[in-house]
Amino acid sequence: MEPLYQYAWLIPVLPLAGAMLVGLGLISFNKTTNQLRQLSSVFVVSLLGAAMVLSFAIFWSQFHGHEPFTRTLEWVAAGNFHLMMGYTIDNLTALMLVVVTTVAFLVMVYTDGYMAHDSGYVRFYAYLSLFSSSMLGLVISPNLIQVYIFWELVGMCSYLLIGFWYDRKAAADACQKAFVVNRVGDFGLLLGILGLYWATGSFEFDVMGAHLEAFVESGYISSGLAALFAVLVFLGPVAKSAQFPLHVWLPDAMEGPTPISALIHAATMVAAGVFLIARMYPVFENIPLAMTVIAWTGGFTAFLGATIALTQNDIKKGLAYSTISQLGYMVMAMGIGAYSAGLFHLMTHAYFKAMLFLCSGSVIHGMEAVVGHDPDLAQDMRLMGGLRKYMPITSLTFLIGTLAICGIPPFAGFWSKDEILGNAFAASPGLWVVGWLTAGLTAFYMFRMYFMTFEGDFRGNITSIKEQIKGAVAEPAPAFGPGAMDRRELEAEDHDHDHGHSESPHESPLTMTLPLLLLAVPSTLVGLVGMPFDNYFEEFIHAPGETVAEVVSHEAAFNWSEFLVMAGSSVGIALIGITVASLMYRMGQIDPSAIAKNFTSLYKFSLNKWYFDDIYNRLFVQGSRRLARQVMEVDYRVVDGAVNLTGLVALISGEGLKYLENGRAQFYALIVFGAVLGFVIVSGLS
Repeated sequence: MEPLYQYAWLIPVLPLAGAMLVGLGLISFNKTTNQLRQLSSVFVVSLLGAAMVLSFAIFWSQFHGHEPFTRTLEWVAAGNFHLMMGYTIDNLTALMLVVVTTVAFLVMVYTDGYMAHDSGYVRFYAYLSLFSSSMLGLVISPNLIQVYIFWELVGMCSYLLIGFWYDRKAAADACQKAFVVNRVGDFGLLLGILGLYWATGSFEFDVMGAHLEAFVESGYISSGLAALFAVLVFLGPVAKSAQFPLHVWLPDAMEGPTPISALIHAATMVAAGVFLIARMYPVFENIPLAMTVIAWTGGFTAFLGATIALTQNDIKKGLAYSTISQLGYMVMAMGIGAYSAGLFHLMTHAYFKAMLFLCSGSVIHGMEAVVGHDPDLAQDMRLMGGLRKYMPITSLTFLIGTLAICGIPPFAGFWSKDEILGNAFAASPGLWVVGWLTAGLTAFYMFRMYFMTFEGDFRGNITSIKEQIKGAVAEPAPAFGPGAMDRRELEAEDHDHDHGHSESPHESPLTMTLPLLLLAVPSTLVGLVGMPFDNYFEEFIHAPGETVAEVVSHEAAFNWSEFLVMAGSSVGIALIGITVASLMYRMGQIDPSAIAKNFTSLYKFSLNKWYFDDIYNRLFVQGSRRLARQVMEVDYRVVDGAVNLTGLVALISGEGLKYLENGRAQFYALIVFGAVLGFVIVSGLS
């Protein structure tokens, strides 16, 4: 055993300690702790930095071939039931530890500049540290029960952070929506866990997979029941990783501060779902129906997210739908058996998507100097344009992230996305077509965002556009539906923050731009470790049961002509998307508004997010309220009515009987004689 592994438990404990100590300070000495804001943030960031260093050391050890290590202790024992808790170190754990800690560390550094003037600065750092600790605890969990515990902690932290500005109605609605939607998936996950334990008698990933396969082959358990358990478990990742039909919470999560948007979308909340699919791969891979469901759910979600992102004007929500689409690629890869390709895209996406979100935060930070602290204006790309000359670092890094997510070589996204598409073509041509079309849509909407934000003339001072945006937002919308924002609340805020104080935006401070520059490095270069002809990533991360020798044999069979055809097709469709976006939003040779008028139905369908929010609002929100009213009516009329009737009968009978109780023996004898006489008469007649 590598001696270093004895201290691996410190990785989640260090940020947890930071969150606890700062949190206790806020509870017990609130004023003093808030006054020591810089000291508190340095303390929290330093502890996470120590966890990051330890994560890199473990990754280096695993990279050099040390054996996986698991340490457990008995937590609960009852008869033959023994529940173990502990931690496990293997290649997948090592990779995820590095991804989570590096992204979280850079997000925390960025937060110092972004939240510098927020009164909840220290509280935000405590939440971030707790969030990071929960995800790290999930990553090192050795069994499904421990995963579930940290899974719920991750969900709790997302609720706190999405609703961080809880005094804003939109933020309060968004965190509640995220909580409710994730409860649906988590309930399915819990049922799946209980079903698998009933079937296999274990919570260990490998044991569950082996036992379930043996029991299905022997006929002890039907294949349909095994598929049901697997699909129920998959419901958890469907919610956490925002897959159809439980994807609706993720765009609304943009109501939280931008640093948490970056952390949720890159390395924690949504990554947890894909990670669980990878951990449960020994169970899923032996159930063809479950794998098919996973693959097509991912493929459809990828296409769904891309089509909605085409028309979004809010820069953060556009990136949110791109996250949904990219997560669909990862889930699709897992479903077609491309285990390493899915995790490779998870890693590359974590870096360039974190950078893109932090870039959007930098843009918002600069726009607030012009339009004020109104998210409807500061985040709307229709008021941006020409920011490249005002924010050169932000524009450069956003362009790098855009090229990466579009799959343009040699940026990171090209190698991971191309590997997924290649595997999809071999496994299911239909899924390949979906993924290929999605790649073209991705290139179009990402360069649409880039051109609208950074190219052309600055539009932030055009009053007519501001009034148009405010008028659109002022229209009433359901709280669970799109555009849920109370304009009256925003107008009631401090008027000093409602108006900008500059004619042009500005570049962000060093604490915000430095993380962008650092994230640009892996966004550009990290994909090179997964080149198909020399795939170090797949040699390090390969499917359970597959050996390094098999991976090397795959590399030896690499076909250049096949690679060039597949890569050429994916890059070609991306270049088409970029060209169309350039003609529409940079050169002005195609009028977007004319296209929207000619295809009004499709435009509205995309703009209104396929009407999922409206459908869910009508079916579940309004439907549950109608049901509640009906239940209340039944309770009032039937249940309460029966109780009240019983009381009335008792009251009337009591009032009547009290006149018969006069204490005279002769009267009681007369009643008895009358009753006997009546009984005799009735008996005689019968």
